[in-house]
Amino acid sequence: MTTRPRAILFDWDNTLVDSWGCIHACYNQTFRAFGHREWSLQETKTNVAKSLRDSFPTLFGERWPEARDVFYQTFEDVHLSYLQPLPGVVELLTLLHGEGIFLGVVSNKKGHFLRKEAEVLGWTGWFGALVGAQDAEADKPAPAPVHLALQNAPTVAGGEVWFVGDSPIDMQCAHNTGCVPVLLRGEPPHLGEFDLHPPAYCFEGCAAMGTLVRELSVPISLV
Repeated sequence: MTTRPRAILFDWDNTLVDSWGCIHACYNQTFRAFGHREWSLQETKTNVAKSLRDSFPTLFGERWPEARDVFYQTFEDVHLSYLQPLPGVVELLTLLHGEGIFLGVVSNKKGHFLRKEAEVLGWTGWFGALVGAQDAEADKPAPAPVHLALQNAPTVAGGEVWFVGDSPIDMQCAHNTGCVPVLLRGEPPHLGEFDLHPPAYCFEGCAAMGTLVRELSVPISLV
């Protein structure tokens, strides 16, 4: 039975804000600095999901701390110029906040950058928690950032919590914590993409998600 969530945790990049252009530019600037082949935009979308501390040792070997510093400096310089909410997100967050649902973010973007972007967008007041990479002892898909984000929520990780994201790592994080996995993105799942960690709901837009939450908020008449 579908039940109204008491808390909803969102991924940030490409779930609430359009980030691919910025992420792609920063990765390729880092690759150029280390003499690596640059990625196409599609390669970036396919390969980027984990936090830097989990992915850069594989990409750059022993020099990964240097590459991390190049990436973060590049990102610091440009990320606010790319910042753009995805369609319908403001309306969705306004609705959910008005419904009294606890809202939080669990992102693999460094926490400092995440909170700065939320502040610039004027969204900080909507969220009870903004948890980014390195804020918890491990990053998504580990359970630690989810539990951290829910410290002040009216419930704990489980069936009363929706975890909303756009990628397999988000669905994996939901499954790892017993939360309800919710896919929110403009394109439908690719064949086999979510075989290991399937979403419970797939929404191709914010309006559809908002409609379901509104329906779940209306008491059922027994008359």
